[in-house]
Amino acid sequence: MEYKIDANARCAVIGYGTWATALVGVLAAHEARVGWYVRNPEVLESLRTEGRNLRYLNDLEFDRDRIAPSDDLNEVVRNADIILMAVPSAYLKTFLEPLTESLQDKFVISAIKGIVPGDYKTVVEYLHDRYELSYRQIGLITGPTHAEEVSRGRLSYLTVVCTDPDNARLIGQKLAAPYIHLTYSADLYGTEYAAILKNIYALAAGMAIGLGYGDNFLAVLISNSAAEMTRFLEESYPDTRDTQASAYLGDLLVTCYSIHSRNRRLGLLIGRGSSVKTALSEMTMVAEGYFAADCIRHINFRHKVAMPIAEMVYRVLYEGASARKSMKALTQKLV
Repeated sequence: MEYKIDANARCAVIGYGTWATALVGVLAAHEARVGWYVRNPEVLESLRTEGRNLRYLNDLEFDRDRIAPSDDLNEVVRNADIILMAVPSAYLKTFLEPLTESLQDKFVISAIKGIVPGDYKTVVEYLHDRYELSYRQIGLITGPTHAEEVSRGRLSYLTVVCTDPDNARLIGQKLAAPYIHLTYSADLYGTEYAAILKNIYALAAGMAIGLGYGDNFLAVLISNSAAEMTRFLEESYPDTRDTQASAYLGDLLVTCYSIHSRNRRLGLLIGRGSSVKTALSEMTMVAEGYFAADCIRHINFRHKVAMPIAEMVYRVLYEGASARKSMKALTQKLV
């Protein structure tokens, strides 16, 4: 069965964090009305009365006639044709728990860069298995983009990923903006795993910076991370892909060096001496790389790809290994 998106398809966003808020801002610029599932009562009230998200990107003002925030998930899903998921992967099940409305006639797009903890599946794999959705009716939006820059209208690059190029371009039209450069891909597997892996490598980069390593080593660490990512993708799911493209390498780079990167921030705190538990408690937003490190290690048991950087991050986060000693040992393995 083919899943073709209609040009008049109605859009809705699930989530109320920075990325969800930025995406609603982009969509609401030219969609007549955007559905928005918001679980937080305070955020919901502020959107309804002030047209602002008081917790995230609160300087972004919405035209209240163009957004339809609601705490009724089924109502939001019922009134939309395209559903964009933009919640931390760790909370995806919680957000979708009230869902009784069918997704069978919807096109579902993941804007999530993480793995569903406990299931050891990517979001696309989870949606496919849990809701019996065809991969033809699932898409991805990936970077390199930070929500903070998108919300301020800074030049950003988005890659829309669908198995059907026509669907990808129609979704691209809905996300079009003067400050957004759009590219397209059909590599659901590769772009999603690249978006997951880069969070782990950003944690490693943050640790290195926190430990006092300089730019010379950071360049080596990130270039080896890129090679490790490519190796995993090619050995686990060979395909025709260019891992030098922005959806792969670009997303890795920005997550490793940007001040907006929450994964880099978590690694930085650990590198500076905080325990993992303390560092996590200091984070105001979810660092997807924490969960990804465990899940990727579990998934890689099947593929047995050499991943010394991801393995180092796992040992520091989950086995109590010393960040300083682990990073020093890693320096001898990099080229």
